[in-house]
Amino acid sequence: MPRALIAGCGYLGRALADLLVGESWEIEGWTVSAESALELSRNGHRAQQVDISSKENVVARKTAFDAVIHCASTRGGDEKLYRRVYWAGSKNLIECFGETKVLFVSSTSVYAQTRGELVTEESVAEPKPETGRVLREAEQLVLASHGVVARLGGIYGPGRSALLQRFLDGRAALDPDNDRFVNQIHRDDAAAAISILLQAATSAGQIYNVVDNEPKLLSDCYRWLATALNCPLPPPGGSTSKRKRGDTNKRVSNAKLRSIDWVPRYPTFAVGMEKSVLQGLGAQLRAT
Repeated sequence: MPRALIAGCGYLGRALADLLVGESWEIEGWTVSAESALELSRNGHRAQQVDISSKENVVARKTAFDAVIHCASTRGGDEKLYRRVYWAGSKNLIECFGETKVLFVSSTSVYAQTRGELVTEESVAEPKPETGRVLREAEQLVLASHGVVARLGGIYGPGRSALLQRFLDGRAALDPDNDRFVNQIHRDDAAAAISILLQAATSAGQIYNVVDNEPKLLSDCYRWLATALNCPLPPPGGSTSKRKRGDTNKRVSNAKLRSIDWVPRYPTFAVGMEKSVLQGLGAQLRAT
């Protein structure tokens, strides 16, 4: 039975753990939170409290694995926190696990294109925010060790959608002068992609975009939600908050990932929201 370490067993990591166990992997999950480690254990997974930004922590709990997945999250944070979690975390995992295949969960935010360009893994990735630059540095560490980089779009799924939350909170706005494409991925499709990349012999030293089949204009997402939930459209206006990932506008391609037989269960925003996220939500809204 192959063994995998999931460093960062949060929203995505837990779904990945469940999927890999179903595919006959033995899983160990690491989380910086003792409470999260306990919850993982209660769900039947071997779990440990480990801070991957500390090499001493990593070395102290080192054992043999067939794959190491770095999908820890900063949950926001500044450049210093990014450097600790992503860069130092990647460095420590690579140094401690030697020849083991390492997969780093990165972000499509490293693409800084602003004109709605079609973006592939060969496109220039020169992010302007310092946080994005740290991600690129961590990516280079992983690629230099023949690891795999998975650049994920915005993750959504059961109980989580930043776009839906802005819509429901009244923070959404229709801004035709500054509309942009958003690139998203359902949590379960992201987990399935990681599983395939772990087992694909050709993935070593490669970058893969992990997004759904249809980049969608933000305004169209809001219009779809208004119709699906029988709610008014957001008002016209511009955003008053600075975007953490910078002001980008691009259409990210998943063709490379699909070429290794990944087929998304939720190929579009509409399918993912309708079949996985909005179940029961419309009735709740109509009752309030």
